[in-house]
Amino acid sequence: MTTAGAVAAPVLRPRFCRRAGAWWRGRAGIGSDTAVVAFDRIVRRLGLSVGLAGVIMGSVEVPEIAAQNRAAAFWWGPTAAVLAFGLLPILALISLGATPRTIRSFAGIAALCYLAALATMPFALHAHALDASVVWLYRMSPLGVLAAGLAWRLSISTGYLVLVSVAVALAGYYTVDPFTVAEVTTTVMRAFGLSALFLWAITAALGAAARVDRESALAGRRAAVAAAAAARDHEHARFAALIHDAVLSTLLDASRDAEPSVVLRRQAEHTLTQLDEIRVDVREPDVLDARSAVIFLRSAVQEVNPSVRFATRTWPGFDDLRMPLHTAATVAAALGEAVRNSLRHAAVPGRSVYRTVTCTISAGSIRLVFADDGAGFDVARIPADRLGVSVSILGRMRQLPGGAAFVESQPGEGTTVTLVWGGGGL
Repeated sequence: MTTAGAVAAPVLRPRFCRRAGAWWRGRAGIGSDTAVVAFDRIVRRLGLSVGLAGVIMGSVEVPEIAAQNRAAAFWWGPTAAVLAFGLLPILALISLGATPRTIRSFAGIAALCYLAALATMPFALHAHALDASVVWLYRMSPLGVLAAGLAWRLSISTGYLVLVSVAVALAGYYTVDPFTVAEVTTTVMRAFGLSALFLWAITAALGAAARVDRESALAGRRAAVAAAAAARDHEHARFAALIHDAVLSTLLDASRDAEPSVVLRRQAEHTLTQLDEIRVDVREPDVLDARSAVIFLRSAVQEVNPSVRFATRTWPGFDDLRMPLHTAATVAAALGEAVRNSLRHAAVPGRSVYRTVTCTISAGSIRLVFADDGAGFDVARIPADRLGVSVSILGRMRQLPGGAAFVESQPGEGTTVTLVWGGGGL
């Protein structure tokens, strides 16, 4: 629903398609540091890797599964195989476009299903029934640990590692003949050591990605501060040069001449013109290029909430963008208000709310879309005293030359705020 002149419903591509495209590109805009967040990228790629590994290992194990199923209840082989491998192809598929939170949740389910596959063995096999060195589920334990490492924090995934190592050893003791206590201990240590290596690798990758995100955000804030300081220093240098080369020179010449000359008069007029020009230049804002504008806007979002994902996409000609600093400050203020409104009002009991900002830059224009999957609201029934949307977002952008804003929301369906600046403020 829309309110006249204030709210419109922009045409949006399906979320899956947008995110799948961003994943395949590997970047979405100006430099990898301003594109899809590093942690998000690594979660998607690890999810795809674990899923494809499950497909490959499951295909290789089919003959062994069939052979060991002859000594078990008829239902055991297919059931255990589905529990151990069935969710992994789906994990690979959703890793192409789903949110990192969804990918990690699904990986957690896959890890629990592997434990469920181990738990089926006492119900389907007699003790020491298998004529094999190990039960095939033993070789699959690194997959379960990888899924756990992707899904949970280190303390939980380490506990899962210990549990799986003991479970596969006991499963082998129960099903394979002969199997001594010494062999059980050796199997536990072997399973733990092999799976611990995989857990360390996936934990290190996730930790490195998180550090990259933190350093990138810090570097962005430092770059914005440095750019502002450099601009101020440049203006100070221009002003000092004008004072020395024109103003003082004119005053000195005037003090020497008893009568004003035509040359001195022209010099004084030229100096006054230069003073007027630099006064206008000082009042006018500095102009940001595309990269500086992205750094400025992303820093504004992360100052409100660092967990908001900020992605950047570019179209041909994006290098032509020239955004006045006062325009960027106005857009950043409206964007920050959208994020704050979401933090105040979009909470959904029982689950976390996913928030993202997508910045699209083309020749001379910039478009920012803030979206959450929270509680949402009826935009036609915004109370008169709720100034956050009508004044701080829509009002700000309407008063900005070349600016526009749109809000789209429905109860239970999240909220999308679109801010557009078309270069009219230059």
